[in-house]
Amino acid sequence: MDWTLEVVIVPVSDLDRAIEFYRDRVGFALDHDTHAGDQRFAQLTPHGSGCSIVIGTLPAQSEMAPGSLKGVQLVVADAEAARAELIERGVDASPIQVIDPRDGGTFFGFADPDGNTWAVQQIRARAERPLIPLEARQRFGAEQDAGGEPA
Repeated sequence: MDWTLEVVIVPVSDLDRAIEFYRDRVGFALDHDTHAGDQRFAQLTPHGSGCSIVIGTLPAQSEMAPGSLKGVQLVVADAEAARAELIERGVDASPIQVIDPRDGGTFFGFADPDGNTWAVQQIRARAERPLIPLEARQRFGAEQDAGGEPA
């Protein structure tokens, strides 16, 4: 039986500010922004990921204090390029640390406006062998171009 991690709830204090941060600064795709009565929640997905984040006002989200999520880890093929992209978009990213010179031992981090923290690990092998093949990246029935991007 496969057990896949597909959603992580990120506790935030201001939904609009969080959407702007994760979509416009970090570069996650906004899958949906849903209003249901007095509740509102949004789902965003990092490019190439099978796991999304959900932010909003659902009961499970109110059980965690904004900023209490620490150390969720993203993986990139090139830490220097990823860090430069975040800095260019206005994200305060920490310096790169090489804990171990082997593939997988290079990291940097950043925090969202509420203080939820993220670790970014470099695994160079992801450039040649992504965990989710391009042909399997269709989300929510969206059409994709030849590069796996939404059309």
